[in-house]
Amino acid sequence: MKVFLLLIALAAPLFAGFDHSHALFTEVLKKHVNGDGFDYAELHEDPDKLGAYLVDLSKVSQSDFKGWSEAQQMAFLINLYNASTLKLIVDNYPVKSIKDIDNPWKQKRVKIFGGAVSLDHIEHEMLRKDYNDPRIHFGVNCASVGCPALRAEAFRADALDKQLDEQARNFLRDESKNRVDIGNNTLYLSEIFDWFAGDFVKKSGSVEKFVAPYFEASETKAIGSADFSIKYTDYDWTLNKQ
Repeated sequence: MKVFLLLIALAAPLFAGFDHSHALFTEVLKKHVNGDGFDYAELHEDPDKLGAYLVDLSKVSQSDFKGWSEAQQMAFLINLYNASTLKLIVDNYPVKSIKDIDNPWKQKRVKIFGGAVSLDHIEHEMLRKDYNDPRIHFGVNCASVGCPALRAEAFRADALDKQLDEQARNFLRDESKNRVDIGNNTLYLSEIFDWFAGDFVKKSGSVEKFVAPYFEASETKAIGSADFSIKYTDYDWTLNKQ
């Protein structure tokens, strides 16, 4: 009996703590992400894994969260935002746009630290307020065609920098949302860069300086050697369904 109890004690750390690989959410995303779209209809029929993942997140205490690394905290919050947005759409499905739902970003339905907050709280009062990394705008997903595409994997602390850089690069090179007109010294950018201009200026000094490295090399060089004006493209709030 003593040997058995000792083995349990030694094995306990292997099963304790939060799964920072976010493997359950990756399962959901791999199954339902298809290119730039998402299969909400299929998730609507089988939402159990998404629900289980959100329950796992809700069990994390604030004291444990504060003991994590910055990357672990950011990955947790971005995944929480995205998973909660998917749950919001599924609970109201079918909808043509997230904006068809009453106050989608104000509803206090995101379970965290023993309470409930809104999507706006996660984005503006936690992610934007506590972490000086405007790449979060390419990580959080608003379930719309105009926003950066969902990854087919969860964000993870051990890969977060690479993942956010890929998100930024893929979004800025999507010519339906962002493009460089070298001949007219004009940047056509998503309205994200207008709504949250202060975040990009705070990080890089200007919106132009932030976006330049993510374009093709010739475009990056052109932006750095001339004054470019910015025009904002229309944001498409249509549901990013498959």
